[in-house]
Parts: sequence; structure tokens; C-alpha cells
Amino acid sequence: MSDDFQKRVADALKNPENMGEMAGADSIGTVGNAECGDLLRVWVKFKEENGRKVIDRASFQSFGCETAIAAASLAMELIRCKTPEEALQMRGEELAQDLGPLPPTKVHCTQLVEGAIRSALQPGEPKAATVAPPGTPAPAGNLNESFDRAKDGGVRVVFLKPPEG
Repeated sequence: MSDDFQKRVADALKNPENMGEMAGADSIGTVGNAECGDLLRVWVKFKEENGRKVIDRASFQSFGCETAIAAASLAMELIRCKTPEEALQMRGEELAQDLGPLPPTKVHCTQLVEGAIRSALQPGEPKAATVAPPGTPAPAGNLNESFDRAKDGGVRVVFLKPPEG
């Protein structure tokens, strides 16, 4: 990875925008990438503006690499004031354009962000990249909480503290 790319990612991480769960969100989308283990959840709040439904605010929470977090942070700003249809037309590269050209090993990060936005804006649509089977509604709350609850026939994930010493 180039030093320029690393600097842009580091700059985006110094002050990530719109990170954290959003109380009272109108829609929540969750997506994961089984290959790299990254997970991303997006919360969206809408408002009426000039007779149109537009995205008022969007926030995210990520269990992912620095590039995924930086791309999500940038994307949440880019989709503000857009209609859901306009936001759905944006592709991963456009959502993370301020990071510059991504190394091939990091392109999946923008796809993750695009998928999470789609999941939030098209909640009834099946998504190829979702962690749960298509049509399963996204759980409320934050990602840690969704891991902490065991599902019927599923697995409960418990995060352990590393041993001291």
C-alpha cells in the first residue's frame, strides 16, 4: 500500500464522523464479509425536505480494518441530504473517493460500505453479502449486543480479555 493511501486512511481515522449507534433510527442495515471477517452496521434517519424523503443523518459501527472504518466514515457524510434512491445509486468507489485509489486488497472495504447502505435502504431485499440468511431482519442495538445474544440453533460469541503478563 502506498504511503499516500495510508496517510489518507490515517487522516480519516483521526476524527471519524458519524460513528456509533443512532437512537431512533428509521432504518438499520448490517452486512459482513466472510472472507476478511469485517462487519458493518449502518443507521439511517430520514426527514422531509421540499416534499422529498431525504437522509437526515447516518451513522455506522464497524468491526473491521482501518480502511473499512475510514470508508464508512466518509460515506455517511456523502449520503446525507440524498434521497434513498440517490444514495442507492452510489457505488463503493464513489463512497470512498476521498481515500483515493484503493489497493486491490482493500476494494472489498468499499463493497462492505455499499452493502451496509443497501441493507439499510432496502431492508426487504435479499443481499448477497449479509451475515444472516437473506430476508432475516437486522437486529436492533449495537454489533456487540447482537454477538452476545445466542440465536436459536446459532452460536453465541463471547469476547475474552487477553491474559495479563
